[in-house]
Amino acid sequence: MAVQTNKNEYYPWGGDFTIGSRTGCTAVVLLTTDYSPPDSVAIYGPLKTENIGIEKIVANVISNPHIRYLIVCGEEIRGHRAGTSLLALYKNGIDKHHRIIDAPGAIPYIENLKEEALKRFQKQVRILDLIGTTDTKKIDDEIHECHAQHPPPFGKPYIAVRITPKATAATGDDRVLHSRIKMSYMGKIRKRES
Repeated sequence: MAVQTNKNEYYPWGGDFTIGSRTGCTAVVLLTTDYSPPDSVAIYGPLKTENIGIEKIVANVISNPHIRYLIVCGEEIRGHRAGTSLLALYKNGIDKHHRIIDAPGAIPYIENLKEEALKRFQKQVRILDLIGTTDTKKIDDEIHECHAQHPPPFGKPYIAVRITPKATAATGDDRVLHSRIKMSYMGKIRKRES
C-alpha cells in the first residue's frame, strides 16, 4: 500500500495505509483481506496489532474531521484479535492501567493517546463491524450506504499529541512510541531497546 504524505494536512502518525478522498466520510480497516475500497474512501489500510496499530488508527482518523464512519472488515488475526480489540476500545474505552476494557487481544494497551483523543474518536465515528466479512460487494455496499448519509465534518482536525513516557524524541521526525520502541514518522521501527 502506498502512503502519501506530501502536502497532506491529515494523518500525522504515518503507517501502512492508502489515502483516497480528502473529504471522504469513511475509513476502512482491513484485517486479513486483500481488498481495495472505492476512491471515495478517505483512508484504508491493515490493522495487525491491538496496541500501536490501534493507536495509529485512532490518531489518524481523528485528524480528519470528514471521517465519520470506520468499517472494520476481513478475517480476525488469531492471537492479536486487533479488530475486536478496536471495537472494544470504541465501546468501552480504557481502564486506569490503559488496558482496553474487555479486549480479547494479547496486549491491548493504549499508552500514547490522551483520554481526550479517545473520547473524540468515540464521538466522531460510528464503527461498522464487518469482522469475518471478505465479500467485497458487501463491503462496497456498506461504504456506499455511509456516503449516502453525507454527514457533515466533525469540527476541526484533532492532532493527537505523542506522549513519550520514558524516552524523548531524538532529532528530525523521529517519535517515541511506548518507552522501548522508537519509530520514525512513517511508522518504521528505528531502534528497539532491550
